Amino acid sequence: MKKIIKGWSFFDTHLNSSKIIDLDDNMSKLFLGDSMKMLKRVPSNHVQMVITSPPYCMKKEYEDSKDNIESFKENHKKFLPEVIRVLKKGGSLCWQVGYHVNQSEIMPLDYYVYSIIEEINLGLPTDEKIKLRNRIIWTFGHGLHSTKRLSGRHETILWFTKGDDYVFNLNEIRVPQKYPGKTHHKGKNKGDFSGNPMGKNPSDNWFDANDIWDIPNVKSKHPEKTEHPCQFPSAIPIRLIKAFTNEGDIVMDPFVGSGTTAVSAIITKRLFLGGEFEKMYYEIAKNRISDAVEGVYNIRPDVPVKQPNGNEKVALKPSHFI
Repeated sequence: MKKIIKGWSFFDTHLNSSKIIDLDDNMSKLFLGDSMKMLKRVPSNHVQMVITSPPYCMKKEYEDSKDNIESFKENHKKFLPEVIRVLKKGGSLCWQVGYHVNQSEIMPLDYYVYSIIEEINLGLPTDEKIKLRNRIIWTFGHGLHSTKRLSGRHETILWFTKGDDYVFNLNEIRVPQKYPGKTHHKGKNKGDFSGNPMGKNPSDNWFDANDIWDIPNVKSKHPEKTEHPCQFPSAIPIRLIKAFTNEGDIVMDPFVGSGTTAVSAIITKRLFLGGEFEKMYYEIAKNRISDAVEGVYNIRPDVPVKQPNGNEKVALKPSHFI
């Protein structure tokens, strides 16, 4: 990896070295402090991929007590232009968001992100406009149960690209076909198998190993759980990184949190740049990064969710249930 890290020299010169992890193999750089300060020092068109899950502004322990939906919009209006500036032409922007919840009212954050990016696009050259390629639905089986609305069990990943000539490694993320024995029924290929031997395109609804991707969220006994209250699982960034970047590319997460994107970048042989404001989470991310570089990481295998055994006690309906 050392031979392809020449781009790091800029960061060594312009970022405060006392606030950066610079590991021996030079694969990762982590900034402690306001990520906007980090972004201001990154050269334009320098990062192949930006992937993150930003704060939802719902007064979590790492958010301002005055946070609300207006805070979310204002923060993104300041932040997204810088993120787009540092993204390479042909690079990918993956923004994973859910809903801002105010009592029983929900506000779709992906709507606000898309609207803000559309405004930014008005000032960009044609070949640098940010275009939405997929609105990926990530669904999970567990979470808080609502009492005045249906329980939320999905979030959204917006995949944008900068321009039209972009990286898309479909073969890296193909999934098994539901009907692998299906054949062409007419034409010159009649009778031949119609599917790709490597599998099919996994679609934009992540739920099942065969088509829709169901990825458990990080709760309680999940092997990746840290003290961070809102982790996303490594399966999400790993799939996105494999599909939208090549080995040796720079992946950036401006809201590092527990370091999931960083670990995912390292184990897929990409470089990582990120920032984290909270010292506690910075330390968690630093330790996870160091372990990953040494080949030590505790992640949930990206395999289908185990279906319940109907004979287990926990799956049996109690006699008093209707």
